[in-house]
Amino acid sequence: MEDGISERDGKRLYRAPALEKGLDILELLAGEEQPLTVSAIVQRLGRSTGELFRMIQVLEHRGFVEQGPTGYVMTPRLFHLGLKRPPMRNMLEQALPVMRQLTIDIGQSCHLGIQTGSDMAVIARMESTAAVGFAVRVGYRRPLHLTSTGAVLYAFQSPSIRGDWERLFKPAPSAEELNDFRARADEIRVTGLGRQANPCINGMLDLSAPILRGKQAIAVLTVPFLRLTDSAVSEDVACAAIRAAAAEISSNLAFNDTHA
Repeated sequence: MEDGISERDGKRLYRAPALEKGLDILELLAGEEQPLTVSAIVQRLGRSTGELFRMIQVLEHRGFVEQGPTGYVMTPRLFHLGLKRPPMRNMLEQALPVMRQLTIDIGQSCHLGIQTGSDMAVIARMESTAAVGFAVRVGYRRPLHLTSTGAVLYAFQSPSIRGDWERLFKPAPSAEELNDFRARADEIRVTGLGRQANPCINGMLDLSAPILRGKQAIAVLTVPFLRLTDSAVSEDVACAAIRAAAAEISSNLAFNDTHA
């Protein structure tokens, strides 16, 4: 191997040590729920303080990480850069007007989620105009197999992609949990709608429908449905409205793809 060059799968790879250190830091922080100090980052990555301190400072200056009272965390900067990519930007342009109308029709908030690694991530939301409501922040992440959004995303994937996602699941489900998840996804594929009790808030039901490109779900429209005494619509009416909104976004995307 020449200096800075390696071979992988017959391809010639050039090394950029400084870039690799920066990416290692970002990948580490992306997977952590709690802030990490410089010493913790150094220990986790098995490098010296001298190697990483300046890199952390550069990442902080460029806005990719920020320091709080207990350590460094990753900022949403990379996430927002990803949203600027044309396919993602186009989907948001098509989805937001439909999401706005949905919140007016049912008196509940809604959000749009996608798959990213082992998680689902919220990329857009629309708050209800009702006096009482609940909204999920943009950038919120949770393991795919623990959410209604994740189950719907998984339901509308090919068997090979399902297998790839299962290997990513964290925390890894037991065999029984995985079988239950698969069965639920198969049912969702038939009904076209996910219904799941919200894992964080009692009395809330997550209702989710797929945004499809062809037969594959590229995103999921979810309403965190609050069972209020003065709800504008019933749960069944809300489900029908969510299905219709998701189908409209899917249709708009297909039309845009054809006429791009």
